[in-house]
Amino acid sequence: MRMCFVAACLLMLLASCRQEQDHTKYTNDPLLYCKSVKRLNNVVLENNFPPMIASRNYAYANIAAYEVIAAGDQRFVSLAGQIKHLPPLPTLDTTNVDFHFASILAFCKVGEAVTFPEGSMQDYVDQLKHDADSAGMPNKVMQASQAFADSVAAHILKWSKGDNYAQTRSASKYSVSEVPGRWVPTPPMYAQAVEPHWMKVRSLVIDSCSQFRCPVPPVYDVVKKDADFYRAMWEVKTVGDSLTEEQKHIADFWDDNPFKMNVQGHVMFATKKFSPAGHWMNIVGIASQKANADFATTVCAYTETAIALYDGFIACWDEKYRSNLVRPETVINNIDAMWRPYIQTPPFPSYPSGHSVISAAAAEVMTHLYGDNLSFTDTSLLEFGIKSRQIESFRKAAVEAGMSRLYGGIHYRFDLDEGNKMGKQIGELIVRRLEMRRDTTAQLNR
Repeated sequence: MRMCFVAACLLMLLASCRQEQDHTKYTNDPLLYCKSVKRLNNVVLENNFPPMIASRNYAYANIAAYEVIAAGDQRFVSLAGQIKHLPPLPTLDTTNVDFHFASILAFCKVGEAVTFPEGSMQDYVDQLKHDADSAGMPNKVMQASQAFADSVAAHILKWSKGDNYAQTRSASKYSVSEVPGRWVPTPPMYAQAVEPHWMKVRSLVIDSCSQFRCPVPPVYDVVKKDADFYRAMWEVKTVGDSLTEEQKHIADFWDDNPFKMNVQGHVMFATKKFSPAGHWMNIVGIASQKANADFATTVCAYTETAIALYDGFIACWDEKYRSNLVRPETVINNIDAMWRPYIQTPPFPSYPSGHSVISAAAAEVMTHLYGDNLSFTDTSLLEFGIKSRQIESFRKAAVEAGMSRLYGGIHYRFDLDEGNKMGKQIGELIVRRLEMRRDTTAQLNR
């Protein structure tokens, strides 16, 4: 009888040890972090956030996760001080903390707070905890990880409140005028200009919103057919009038309109897709899986890319509302009142192309992390009924994303060219300034 009791105790002890070891197989899976980012991406989509606000959501949430990782993985360096205004974490108790799990919890807490539909991530977090418990995570580890995540999240949220975002909520609206060449609302919504004060939001790495100013766009001229502006406008029309199926697919694939208004007679309804920032968050996840990146490296890739997207929008919006350039649709309608672009024109000025800027910035960061020859299939748009595209390199993807705006009929070519240059400069600066891994001579996935 005594032998049976001893054997039972040994079995219970072995089971306990096995469970404590096994739970890390669940929490150390980089795909779990990718799924968490995708969950926040869905919340952003459902709540109609414009792309620049979406980039803010992704930046702060990922920075919170990264700071947890940097606290627990000596390969990685805190962003405190590298982002000049980010203060270091307070001294925190790390006993029993599962840093991978805590990084997800911090991501979710900050992501929900800056996205602000209260409780939008709670069901997901509850499921994460349930699954971790089922995988054998001891209660002491669960509690320690939650406490650590909460402390980091509170630190990041306190810092985030100084970025001037709240103040821009009550700033003046864009003033529409009839000055030739100046942006005016476009059909079918004729919506007000989106975020005309976004350049006043605090940047993360770039020194100021105007650090990488674009050259002045071509002078508005719809009379002289040999004028640079006229030729650029006419190219948009002629390309749009003879699109190939491949060009249509490129335009659809990179459209990334978070709120498209559809008009059928007297019926109006909206359809949603990921914003450009959300699309690039998806690309980071797909590329990280293809590169076989570990958990911490995956978090690093999301974070640095989110920073590039965020600063890219700030710099781009500074130029957009400085030049206030009219969209091709408005100009072409003076020639052909029935002409419409292939994709819907978004409600803000034309120059430079926002998608070109943020795509080029993200591409530089991702190229630094995973190299220039990582090819993969981007399946991001399948859920919206748009077939996948093969990505040969991040930089080629950025160029294609820019060209999609010409094919779509919503940008002039000079919008794309100058936007790509600006984004590349921003990405290069971020790569130079942020030492996120101690071994900066090696790509993160090696």
